[in-house]
Amino acid sequence: MRIFQAISAFFKVLFDREFAARVQQLASGKELPATAKAEAAPKAVSAPAKPKPPTRNDAITLLATLQREARFVDIVMEPLGDYSDAQVGAATRDVLRDCGKTLERLFALQPVIDAEEGASHETPAAVDAGRYRLTGNVAGEPPFRGQLVHHGWQATRCELPTWSGTADAASIVAPVELEIA
Repeated sequence: MRIFQAISAFFKVLFDREFAARVQQLASGKELPATAKAEAAPKAVSAPAKPKPPTRNDAITLLATLQREARFVDIVMEPLGDYSDAQVGAATRDVLRDCGKTLERLFALQPVIDAEEGASHETPAAVDAGRYRLTGNVAGEPPFRGQLVHHGWQATRCELPTWSGTADAASIVAPVELEIA
């Protein structure tokens, strides 16, 4: 056993300058710094690591939440060609209201700019492309002045539900519903 340690130490000294310096300190009888002693000490055997729970993509969690709380996927995936506009409007009213409540609870959405659409607005001198989408005749240097088409939205928080399902259910947006008679 010690022969293998010696061979291993030889190659480590040969290729690792810091390790060689610590071996030299030990060989000359000097104390190693506390960090070096901790590294040199054998590691205690610990209990096996607890397996990580399966993960789920946040986009699927959001979609599943909108489905569970507002039936969003049901209305979007429903073929609407056989329904009148009045029927579609009546069916979507509750879905849209419940989607809005869910988005407000999860993200606390606020307008990016507190101004009415159609009002005149000027960008800052440093225009952030993630904050402003400039359309029309964009020429010259900022700041730009134009008519506000949309005030934008920003999330003031992000609190998605914690998912605790199995790996097999990680991509399930809505589970099968089965009524037993």
